[in-house]
Amino acid sequence: MSQDEFQTLLSFFKILGNENRLKIAGILASRDCTVRELAELLDLREPTVSEHLAMMKEIGLVTMKPKGNFRVYSFNAKALYGMNKDLLSRERLASLVPAEASDSEAKVLKNFVRDGRIVQIPTGNRRLQILLRWLVRQFEYDRRYTEKEVNEIILRYHEDYASLRRFLVGSEYMTREKGIYWRLHHSDVDQDVVQTHSEVSAE
Repeated sequence: MSQDEFQTLLSFFKILGNENRLKIAGILASRDCTVRELAELLDLREPTVSEHLAMMKEIGLVTMKPKGNFRVYSFNAKALYGMNKDLLSRERLASLVPAEASDSEAKVLKNFVRDGRIVQIPTGNRRLQILLRWLVRQFEYDRRYTEKEVNEIILRYHEDYASLRRFLVGSEYMTREKGIYWRLHHSDVDQDVVQTHSEVSAE
């Protein structure tokens, strides 16, 4: 993401991070309004509303057209959709994170996974979470496992299956009910930022 794109994204969040501007967006999303109408609805002074509208107009969230002696403001949904497509996509947001972040995760896995097996369970929470995100990928989505099956799968990677099973549930990578376990959808796991089992094994 370029510096200009980053500044646009930053301005977008700053502008909508204000309560009154967010309310203005909500009102204009439902109907067009003049400054006076917005001021009355929000119990604000008209100059204050005008300042808010000017900021929103800078990033294209609102448009203005003259109507007689008044200026009527509208919510520009196209700008929001464009922002979502161009700057708020998963790939674009991921580009905000320095490459060193994913490199750090790969380093943790390289230290704690050898030849496809966990050589040691990390003591620090950050490193443990990285390992758990890798381990839970060995389970399929939309499949139910008995506790015995969970133990058998974890045992392929480390002998302390009881602790690792407990960590997976406690960290909400998996859940259980009446002795049945299944994998939960987790944003940190679903992102392709951690090396897969095969990649780590190959090293």
